[in-house]
Amino acid sequence: MAVRVGVIGTGWIGSEHIRRITDRVGGAEVVAATDIDADRAARAVAGTGARVLAGSEEVVAADDVDAVVVTSWGPAHAESVVAAVEAGKPVFCEKPLATTAEDAQRVLDAEARHGSRLVQVGFMRRFDPGYAQMKDVIAGGGVGTPLMAHCVHRNPTVPESYHSEMAAQDTAVHEIDVMRWLLDDEISSVQVLTPRRTSHRFEHLRDPQFMLFEMAGGARVDLEVFVNCQYGYEIGCEVVGEEGTVRLPEIPGAVVRSAGRRSTPVLQDWVQRFAAAFDTEFQTWADEVAAGTPTTGPNAWDGYAAAVVTDAAVRALHSGGVVETGIKARPAFYA
Repeated sequence: MAVRVGVIGTGWIGSEHIRRITDRVGGAEVVAATDIDADRAARAVAGTGARVLAGSEEVVAADDVDAVVVTSWGPAHAESVVAAVEAGKPVFCEKPLATTAEDAQRVLDAEARHGSRLVQVGFMRRFDPGYAQMKDVIAGGGVGTPLMAHCVHRNPTVPESYHSEMAAQDTAVHEIDVMRWLLDDEISSVQVLTPRRTSHRFEHLRDPQFMLFEMAGGARVDLEVFVNCQYGYEIGCEVVGEEGTVRLPEIPGAVVRSAGRRSTPVLQDWVQRFAAAFDTEFQTWADEVAAGTPTTGPNAWDGYAAAVVTDAAVRALHSGGVVETGIKARPAFYA
């Protein structure tokens, strides 16, 4: 029997995940959805057979909803996730799990009360083949003990609603999670530097930003966040160890020779870059929910840890200094 999914939030990413579950994920179907814009919800589920419900409470409580997908506005995530956990239903929450560490703690507390892990957070890079290869190399000792890492996150443009704090909360949060995963360590401090601002930005935005992270074990990570680079969408990652380096492979593209030049295309958005990772992420989640086993993807602790670090990064952006994250020890519940 297919896992019956209820979706909370049918904006761009919610609608994309509805299409993904319907068209590309086996063993799952969307049966209900809700959005603050009921017409948008109706358009998102058109042709799927799913019905539109009045609100998130109705989706969580519906008898025919086995599992919940939360793709609403970020600050509303924690409330819906906690409700799903209290109802005993597995829940997939797009990043961020919460926009503050306090809200993320509410999710941890709910799972502790329930007594089992029900939450997966949408850090899809862990399902990307390139990052998975890097993880295997590092975990297998292929480059020796990691000493440092260099990361790049560039977008061609961002909308006017994008603000300076979102460089950490909405953009760097992916690198924050993936570096914790690759290095199997927590981030203990962060500093944010702001170089000369690009002229291709809105006046309120500090762009680019340069973030420096220190891992608890002493490794250092630098991250360039540049969300108005103009030329395309580019993600880069290299880990330097005592005995070698491992670098994220670039997505291959056709090589064009024309007009005296040799060129390859540059991806223009994250959908193109991580489509396969999204598909694998949801298929794995659906399979594990159907089997009744705890999901092996990023869990509520990973969402909490990311929120703690992004909170510290926002403080560092405004202070210019090194800010300790103050992250606590990982509970045995999430070992």
